[in-house]
Amino acid sequence: MKSASASASTARKGKRARDGKARRSDNASRTGSAAPPVAPPPPVPVTATLTIPVRNLDRGIALSLPLASTAALAALSFLPLVFRQPVLRASFWGAAGALLVWEAVLLGLGRSGRRPLALEIVLRPQHYLQACVHTSIFLYWGWYWREVYHELPLIAAQLLFAYAFDMLLAWSRRETYTLGFGPFPIIFSTNLFLWFKPDWFYLQFLMVAVGFLAKDLIRWNKDGRRVHIFNPSSFSLSVFSLGLILTGQTAITWGQEIANTFDLPPHIFLWIFLVALPGQLLFGVTTMTMSAVLSVCGFGLLYHWIIGTHYFIDGFIPAAVFLGMHLLFTDPSTSPRTELGRILFGIAYGLAVVALYSLFGALGAPTFYDKLLPVPLLNLSIQGIDAVVRSGALRFMNPARLGQLLTPRRRNLVWISLWAVAFIVISDPVDAYRPRRWVPVWQEACVQGRRDGCRTLSIIEKRYCTQGSAWACNDLGVLLSSGRAGSSVAPQAAFARACTLGMPAGCANAMLSQSPASAGSDRRYQRPAPQPADYAILLQEGQGRLDKLAPSELFRQACHQGWADGCERLAAIYLQGDGLPRDPEKGRGYLQQACDGGVRRACERLGEPDPGHPGD
Repeated sequence: MKSASASASTARKGKRARDGKARRSDNASRTGSAAPPVAPPPPVPVTATLTIPVRNLDRGIALSLPLASTAALAALSFLPLVFRQPVLRASFWGAAGALLVWEAVLLGLGRSGRRPLALEIVLRPQHYLQACVHTSIFLYWGWYWREVYHELPLIAAQLLFAYAFDMLLAWSRRETYTLGFGPFPIIFSTNLFLWFKPDWFYLQFLMVAVGFLAKDLIRWNKDGRRVHIFNPSSFSLSVFSLGLILTGQTAITWGQEIANTFDLPPHIFLWIFLVALPGQLLFGVTTMTMSAVLSVCGFGLLYHWIIGTHYFIDGFIPAAVFLGMHLLFTDPSTSPRTELGRILFGIAYGLAVVALYSLFGALGAPTFYDKLLPVPLLNLSIQGIDAVVRSGALRFMNPARLGQLLTPRRRNLVWISLWAVAFIVISDPVDAYRPRRWVPVWQEACVQGRRDGCRTLSIIEKRYCTQGSAWACNDLGVLLSSGRAGSSVAPQAAFARACTLGMPAGCANAMLSQSPASAGSDRRYQRPAPQPADYAILLQEGQGRLDKLAPSELFRQACHQGWADGCERLAAIYLQGDGLPRDPEKGRGYLQQACDGGVRRACERLGEPDPGHPGD
């Protein structure tokens, strides 16, 4: 009887609730005061997540898992790469020792009556798919910059450390640890943007630890769930980047080299675009990537149209920034839930990169940090962005209204299609000003006195000088001696480096630069054309490895990419038949290109009846 009465009471409450809801709906329709319809957040399509139920384990058995990772980490220290470097070896042993102490403490706590520990295995597609994407980028990038392959054992060490640290952190705060591929995208994403050099590698372990601590400890309520606020890899990258900037210690990392070498693989933009597509289809992050890329490219085109030079040294968008817009800030769990919110999120990231690039350039700090610092601040803004979008204030520009009749997967396909079209459109201006045209473009900008032309040219030539181009070192010295680069750095070091690399002109210029009479003038300095060894360095970005190419092919590529001296050298080869079949017609054509490019000797030889004599 009591049960029947309770059921009747429940039914009456349900009926009153339904009647009240109907009356409110009817009143709203009569008064016109209904709240504006809000498009639901883009649901993540159901994907192949594998979950194995929770199991209680004896504390000693459970702790054998982080112990195994720790032992493997210690074993890696005996690799020749690590063992031969005392500080690097000590970093491995220090990290392993700290983990062992932590494990011993937890094991001791178990003897004082703590409950058994639990383990749950969850294989989430957003983790293992991202791991595959990162791996493909490492393999392609490493083929053209072999330092990446040398770093692989160190990346493996970070993974082992991450698994052990994550398990110990979880079991220190609760009884259950979720085992999966979660550490992979965190470690891989971190190592796509910043490595510490061997003598400072202990900071790499510390950076990993900070990322996992932020993920576990810094949380908020989002859509009724208690979740982490920050993307773990982006948070640690931002914190350590800020520390490196404030202390001026960027030289203890490979950060600048990483940013520079992303331009080495040919078609790297297309590669990043293609490998990111599966994740964009499954997790609906296309709108963030597309809006970020288009906002930066749009700004770059506008800047080029107004100023006449490129905003970024690398052209309209650097390859490393393009990578960050696909893999660094697009974590679905730390980004807005609404489609319009994700578009605004992407635009904000793109414009933040632009602003930070300018700020760091003005402060004299390395500009590659531009893509690393904005993400945590943007992570903090996501709930505010979604609140504004859901309020209806931006209802007129909400694209979700157009896709309400589509399933999530089809809506993602529509966005990917739009992004593919946009990528095809922007790939022409982006590719046209890839780094392989840096020096000719910026040489022209410097000669014409365009804004930042000479300063940017000096930055590029310093980079190539570091990579071993004697021509770049010598030309950098000439530029610095003229005072046009806006730098007070003395040119002697650049000339000395050119001399060390085997350039006689660099040796002569080094001696001349020590004379007070030479200050402020570059007319007395010798400026020979690049040699094949120089072109193999100067042309490698976006072209792969060129050190095995014949001189004629190097000159051909140099000519094609705007180097007038390369055109003249190739013309001489055709006119003389030196290494290629003699072809006076082609020779004259390349002489004409050299003449049009400002090589006076080429113009003079065009007026000769037989220009086939060797050039100077």
